Amino acid sequence: MKRKSVTRMLAATITISMLTVGLTGCGGSGNNGSDDTPAANTGTQAPADEKKQNTAKPATNAVDTQTEVDNEADEEDGYTVLTDADGNVYDLDGMEIIIRDWWSPEEPNEPNNAYEEAVVEWREWCQETYNFKIRELGISEWSSVPEDFVNYATTGGDENYIFVLRMDGSLVSAMYSGLMYDLASLDCLDFNDDKWSGGVDDLFSIGDSKYAMYALTPEPKIGTYFNKRLLEEAGINPDDLYTWQENGEWTFDKCKEVMGQVQRDIDNDGVVDVYGTTNNTGDFYKAAVFSNGGELISKGPDGKFIFEADSEKTLAGLNWAQEILNDYDLVKPADAEWDYYKQAFLNGDAVFCFDNAYMAGQDFKDMEDDFGFICYPKGPGASDYINVWSNNPVVIPACYDKQKAWNLAFAYNLYTAPIPGYEDYEGWKAGYYNNFRDTESVDLSLARMVENGVVNYAEVIPDLKQGDDFLWKLNKDTTAAQVAGEIKNTWQSYVDNANSKQ
Repeated sequence: MKRKSVTRMLAATITISMLTVGLTGCGGSGNNGSDDTPAANTGTQAPADEKKQNTAKPATNAVDTQTEVDNEADEEDGYTVLTDADGNVYDLDGMEIIIRDWWSPEEPNEPNNAYEEAVVEWREWCQETYNFKIRELGISEWSSVPEDFVNYATTGGDENYIFVLRMDGSLVSAMYSGLMYDLASLDCLDFNDDKWSGGVDDLFSIGDSKYAMYALTPEPKIGTYFNKRLLEEAGINPDDLYTWQENGEWTFDKCKEVMGQVQRDIDNDGVVDVYGTTNNTGDFYKAAVFSNGGELISKGPDGKFIFEADSEKTLAGLNWAQEILNDYDLVKPADAEWDYYKQAFLNGDAVFCFDNAYMAGQDFKDMEDDFGFICYPKGPGASDYINVWSNNPVVIPACYDKQKAWNLAFAYNLYTAPIPGYEDYEGWKAGYYNNFRDTESVDLSLARMVENGVVNYAEVIPDLKQGDDFLWKLNKDTTAAQVAGEIKNTWQSYVDNANSKQ
């Protein structure tokens, strides 16, 4: 196979400190490296003799470091071969690994550009050099992912699975129950590397232990969709919105000003014909909190969680959101489904819709009117636009033994490494260009959201329900301060319980 000459990949410094927990059942010894911590067989699994299979040896002391040397036989590839402290190339002895998700096809798509070809070449070289196979495969359903992982990590199996999960309360319980391997104890992973973006390793951490990772470009989430035709009819140039964003002028106050201009009774019959906005109310409230520099739950320097739902910035963001919804939100029919707001935006019943970036290629892909997309407006408590990251946690079951977990992490680290020669290539943009109607949505808005992100610690507090307990209770008859006061003692008990596990 002919490969391009590329830049070298840096190897991580190796140190190791393995702790133990008494869990067994996944084809391992039960040493998972932590004190705290729809099963389906695809036909691709580890050989029966696990001891023979898992022969790649990690360093076993804190002094030795992983060395990197150029293998003369592969110099024409331009890649760097990783070796252990004795100079031996790591060998995973034919291990067959599945990155298990709920969407990947049985057969991967063929590469259709130079970058995708380079991805294939790099991954093939890694598999040949270190003697393993790895692929992504959809096994679970979206709805069953959390349960499938818990069942597998509890009862065990001989497969070599790396699980891609979704945010769910049961996963938080799984972390605290010791079902996720402590990834910080695996010396082949360096979470100081820039590629571990999206905050997942921080979110799923207890003390110095980390139980989940994410190595892809962070997903841009809640932003502002706008109908260009309706803006023009209201006397606003749609391009001005991108200018306001770039100048930092797309603020809470500016958004409110524009809402007042675009919401109109066109035929003067006393009934609003075009509303300012329509959106998922819970997500709109949550984005308002973070876009004003607030939080529902924060984490202190000592790693302890802190109740923040009644903080000044949080309440100010929620108060603004309530005002916008009370004055400019589309009145939904009494019998409408919860997601009626999507159809309302498609129909041109509202100028703005605050929702996830992925909807451009899903719910709004056939929209007749042209639309654009900018960040959620920023409040006076924030210095820049904010994207609340909520990326899929990637975990290794804690029931695997230390050697197997190390091998899986080593392979995954290579699989997700920046492609040599394309370290600065923004390949993530390609799909979004196809979904959005203009390049500004991607180059100006999504690019900013990818960089400016925060995590929501409320997602990893057991028993805490952001919607049921708090956000969904906000309406014209309640204030954010009132509801925050009502839940404070309950949420504080959840926070105290989570802190007691650290």
